Amino acid sequence: MSQRAPVLKVRDLAVHFRVDTGRFLRHDYRTVRAVDNVSLDVYPAETLGIVGESGCGKSTLARAILGLVRPQAGSVVWLGEDLTTLSDEAMRLKRREIQLIFQDPSGSLDPRMTVGEIVAEPLRVFYPSMSRLQVRERVAGMMKLVGLSPDQVNRYPHEFSGGQCQRVGIARALVVNPRLVVCDEPVSALDVSIQAQIVNLLKDLQKKLQLSLIFIAHDLSVVRHVSDRVLVMYLGRVMEVADRERIYLDPRHPYTRALIESVPIPDPVAERARVRQSLQGDTPSPLEPPTGCVFRTRCPFAVEACANRVPVLETVQEDQQVACLRHTEISGLDHPVSVDS
Repeated sequence: MSQRAPVLKVRDLAVHFRVDTGRFLRHDYRTVRAVDNVSLDVYPAETLGIVGESGCGKSTLARAILGLVRPQAGSVVWLGEDLTTLSDEAMRLKRREIQLIFQDPSGSLDPRMTVGEIVAEPLRVFYPSMSRLQVRERVAGMMKLVGLSPDQVNRYPHEFSGGQCQRVGIARALVVNPRLVVCDEPVSALDVSIQAQIVNLLKDLQKKLQLSLIFIAHDLSVVRHVSDRVLVMYLGRVMEVADRERIYLDPRHPYTRALIESVPIPDPVAERARVRQSLQGDTPSPLEPPTGCVFRTRCPFAVEACANRVPVLETVQEDQQVACLRHTEISGLDHPVSVDS
């Protein structure tokens, strides 16, 4: 990966929200660091998986990359151009190249529009000079590509299942031929059997169309199946980045180890006999994150130095970076049972 130029370079990105925690007429403003100095690269035709517990900043990071929220610091460089410096209109035009697949397949579709109108809408926005015939042909071809019948274009979203609605959402995202698609937990609202179908569809489409993907999820088994590299987030910060195989076979951060440990084994006998080392305590409030390493209050390896120093990402192996003061000691320990792909 490192020998190719990335299509997307995010550097030291920070997104903060000001929150009023006061009561009645008293105001008490505090800052939530939803994304705190995050850096990442996405390469051509690569899938970068982003995982972490709810509230870790995954979706906010996605919205910042798409320009839906303005970061307080950092840069989002797409094909050599910093998107954070663009005007709203210029950023709108850039969304022809960077599209989004939403988490809720039904809620993201307008119930008053037919699926044909929904898929055609981006074409009418970005290519207003296209004729009606060209739009119809493009929509029909995209419906077929995602596994739906072109004869269904006159139906409404409520006539489709959740999995079919997500296929419509995928068609809407791909109809303008983007180069990067951000998938914000696209299978979390679907049944397990349907999840596999949508994940396999995305993999097939990526290969056919040479797409780059950012795949956000909290299910590590899904992320391993679809991703080339995995980025682990906790309370707005990056804990570890590595190749998908290496991060499961040799996790260097305690949080990564804990996430892998939490994934059930498909063998019932082995699952019952398994000795878990679950995380202790609750996730700290993002309004009052711990000093130093944000994970230290739940980390079994934490020492006094962890409270005084914010660990930075260090390269520990080729294509593996970790933000932990004690990663050299952790690497010598038995790693958790790897997630079955």
